[in-house]
Amino acid sequence: MKQVIRAIGAGMLALGILGTAGAARADDKVTLGVAIPTADHGFTGGIVWWANKAKADLEKAHPDLKVIVKTAANAPDQANQLQDLVTVNKINSLVIFPYESASLTQPVAQVKKKGVYVTVVDRGLTDTSAQDAYVAGDNTAFGKIPAEYMAKALGGKGNIVALRGIPTTLDNERWTAFTNVMKNYPDIKILDAKYANWNRDDAFKVMQDYLTRFKHIDAVWAADDDMAVGVIKAIDQAKRNDIKIVFGGAGSKGMVKNVMDGAPMIQADVSYSPKFIYDAIKLTAEARLKGEKLPATTIIPSVLITKENAQQFYFPDSPF
Repeated sequence: MKQVIRAIGAGMLALGILGTAGAARADDKVTLGVAIPTADHGFTGGIVWWANKAKADLEKAHPDLKVIVKTAANAPDQANQLQDLVTVNKINSLVIFPYESASLTQPVAQVKKKGVYVTVVDRGLTDTSAQDAYVAGDNTAFGKIPAEYMAKALGGKGNIVALRGIPTTLDNERWTAFTNVMKNYPDIKILDAKYANWNRDDAFKVMQDYLTRFKHIDAVWAADDDMAVGVIKAIDQAKRNDIKIVFGGAGSKGMVKNVMDGAPMIQADVSYSPKFIYDAIKLTAEARLKGEKLPATTIIPSVLITKENAQQFYFPDSPF
């Protein structure tokens, strides 16, 4: 049974370390590869920023640690980078934020077979035997919290459209959680749900399609703050006034500021900070330097952000 560590606060990770079975010797030097997507939208911009901050902070603190950060624009690029990290950089530990779940599972499994310790972050693999540890936000809460909020705000009835991210295990978890809540509200109709790739421009196009096809929409689950920006742009251009709520996700500084300021349609958000890549790198590096292992699973809570508590989640100096 997987041991789950739940953090005491949105930005904190429990630092529990499990036994040393199968671990590297504590006097080994650690060469840790970090494989992440390129900064193609706000959230991944935050991922890249926090990953490079982890590299700077940890290499300064630990002379026996080398951190190599690689960014990839697509899944095949990331798979190729994994090969280079093993054969060229000779890594013995890996922290990967997979570009996609299914297509990266086998490449990651091959890395693990080479004796590399593998921590997977956020976008889980389709076969968990390909990893040693998993660190993520609470994707079930990420879907459940918006559904509960919207259902209550709509009085249990209305028309909703939804935007999904990229086909990944975490997107599936979010969508399942969202729809499971909505099953309790038969008078709320989900008109459609399409992938918009956590991208503003793609979300703008998907929302334009929805606005053309559906003459009355009460609320939009954008499921990401960047996608929410594209959704709002499409609504404004179409001059539609039927939509009461646009609910994004991840707690970007721009969206949290909208919640604080009482912006139309942006009444709430849900936290999901890209800082967990920093925490995952730090936990993995420090455990491996000691010859220890992480818990199998570390989950960081997602929290409803409203006007009442938004100040706690507003970080104007952050990149996201």
